[in-house]
This record gives sequence, C-alpha cells and structure tokens, in this order.
Amino acid sequence: MTDTASTASGKPEEGESRRDFLLLATSTVGAVGATLAVWPFVDQMNPAADTMALSSTEVDLSPIEEGQSITAVWRGKPVFLRRRTAAEIEQATKDDSASMPDPQTDAARVQKPEWLIMVGICTHLGCIPLGQKASDPKGEFGGWFCPCHGSHYDTSGRIRKGPAPKNLLVPPYTFVGDETIRIG
Repeated sequence: MTDTASTASGKPEEGESRRDFLLLATSTVGAVGATLAVWPFVDQMNPAADTMALSSTEVDLSPIEEGQSITAVWRGKPVFLRRRTAAEIEQATKDDSASMPDPQTDAARVQKPEWLIMVGICTHLGCIPLGQKASDPKGEFGGWFCPCHGSHYDTSGRIRKGPAPKNLLVPPYTFVGDETIRIG
C-alpha cells in the first residue's frame, strides 16, 4: 500500500505524465501569448520611417563658391557647410594656439581644409547663430555670432567668446565623391 503516484517499478503513472504534459503545454502557450501581446509595445519604440529617412543626407557641394555658405538639414537640424577662403583657413590654423573655452585644432574639425561642415546650433541654449549670409554679423572672430547671448565663433566654428561652453558640433560625414558629402 503505497501513497505514491508511481508503480513499484518506479515509472510514473499515466495521470502524472499527462499532468506534466499539460503544465508544459500551458506554459508554452502562455509564453507565446505574452510575447505576442508585448511585441507591439516594443516595436513602437523603433524610429518612425520619416525619421529613418532623415538619418543621412547627401549634399552636392559643386555649386558652392569659395567664401560661400549654405545650410542643409540633417535630422531636423541645420548644418552649416562653408567653402572657406585661403585667408579663413590661414586664420583658423593660426588661432589653433589661442586661448579657448573648448580647445580644438582646426585640423581636428575638418577633413579637407576648404570645407567646414558643422551643426548650426549654438551650444549655449540651442539658438541658430548668424553668419551664414554675407550680410549677417560674423562676430569678433569672423565666423558666426549668436545674438541671443553673445557667443562668438571663429572661422572654424570654435567658441571664442561668450557663454557657450562648447564648439559648434561637427556631425559625422564622409566625402562620397570630390564634390558630394553624406552627412550621418
């Protein structure tokens, strides 16, 4: 007279193996159901299609003349593209040793000396600095000027005077041809 659910040979009875199977099957169906219920919430955290389309931007640089700037849009942000003159390049390299809040050499900010590419958002409070148009004030260092709080940037986009703590950001970019870049 045993109270166990197994026979004298130690094998489980049919009721016990059926119970194990039902427990395993129910757990599996529950796990699959929970995964299917949670998936829409996880999937909605992926970037939207319009955001993914803006993740990189190609810009044709051929129409930009020496000394001219244009503004492109990348990830909803303005990107300043400037074809610098020889005098601007010379001034930027000469200023490498100047005292700056965020020291950085001109060579570290450009891939080709004549092309300066940077995000056009002031690092102080997110304003858009002036200096893209020929008629805009360029600040004390000939680059860009943020009139909101008085930040002055040089011809390499480095902060030289004012409350901005960092230089204008250089986005990731590559030259895909002699006159074409891909930002992002």
